[in-house]
Amino acid sequence: MSVRLPIYMDNHATTPVDPRVFEVMRPYFTEKFGNAASRNHCFGWEAEQAVEQARGQVGAAINAEAKEIVFTSGATESDNLAIKGAAWAGRERGDHLITCATEHKAVLDSCKRLQKEGFRVTYLPVDGDGLVHPEQVEKAIDDKTILVSLMAANNEIGVLHPVAEIGRVCREKGVLFHTDAVQAVGKIPFDVEAMNVDLASLSAHKMYGPKGVGALYVRARGRRVQLAPVLDGGGHERGMRSGTLNVPGIVGLGKACELARQELPEESRRLTALRERLREGIFARLDEVHVNGHPTRRLPGNMNISFGYVEGEALLMGINDVCVSSGSACTSASVEPSFVLKALGVSDDLASTSIRFGLGRFNTEEEVDYVIEKVCTVVRRLRELSPLYAQAKPASTRPG
Repeated sequence: MSVRLPIYMDNHATTPVDPRVFEVMRPYFTEKFGNAASRNHCFGWEAEQAVEQARGQVGAAINAEAKEIVFTSGATESDNLAIKGAAWAGRERGDHLITCATEHKAVLDSCKRLQKEGFRVTYLPVDGDGLVHPEQVEKAIDDKTILVSLMAANNEIGVLHPVAEIGRVCREKGVLFHTDAVQAVGKIPFDVEAMNVDLASLSAHKMYGPKGVGALYVRARGRRVQLAPVLDGGGHERGMRSGTLNVPGIVGLGKACELARQELPEESRRLTALRERLREGIFARLDEVHVNGHPTRRLPGNMNISFGYVEGEALLMGINDVCVSSGSACTSASVEPSFVLKALGVSDDLASTSIRFGLGRFNTEEEVDYVIEKVCTVVRRLRELSPLYAQAKPASTRPG
């Protein structure tokens, strides 16, 4: 079977829209174009009905009630609303927030903005595998802590924090727990009740839905979460997020969540197998390669590898028919080594040679085999030009 080039393996940056998602969205651009807030005619009612159906689909994917889903423009807005909204609403109770050093910039920069307003923020370090442990969180909580925000799955290295255990600590301490679940939902089982989550951010385009739409889960059962709005206006989304709803996008998010829920067990198994095929193929052919992050506690489709004695930009140029990332898409304009890898203790030299492989729904075994051969060929060629590699690895000690 021939492989169609280029090969896309950057599914943590974005995913293609699943054709089944696109089909359900299509009518809401042209035929069913009503505003979901228009209550006086059938076009508005039809749009509102579609939005409420999607709300239920999103809720079902994470074991939430439909009324606990607030639609946003994407994960960045969801993170901002969760963190700033909880901080502003809880200002009378306290002034302290907890997050970690490897969070997405949408979380880190929201926290930095709050620091300028007088809030205190604790940035927990991660261990060498990229994990934060529940006892760290418990130790960091004080009597003025309002919120803990820790991602479920890291967008660069794919590691999975022990969310349920951290959520239990927060619940026992009476502190709100937010998780950026963007990379997790649709890829691993995610249950807001079992994981003791109060706020969770989601994004459609990370799970084969459209760009520009996301959601925030806001707990309404038991301890009801209060948020101050970030956007003011017509009071849409129970007053938490004003603005005309993106009906086609919301319909797409709902369908993407429904498909992910139905197909998750089989898709997770298949992507884990493809990931291991990629890892084993590269490690069998090359020395001085290193997996960044926990070896097994990671997303099924994620593999972040550093290649010793290779210049990172040269490697990316050499494999230009394979679409991968050297870090997060949100920070790829930076020439600095990944702040996530540096937080793990990875050296600048190795961090600058890291590649994030993001396997997804539409990747195949044939594509994985092509990528293995292409990457290994380019790495060998670059190392032949490296005096450092020749010095460290005489020809007699190199793998065949």
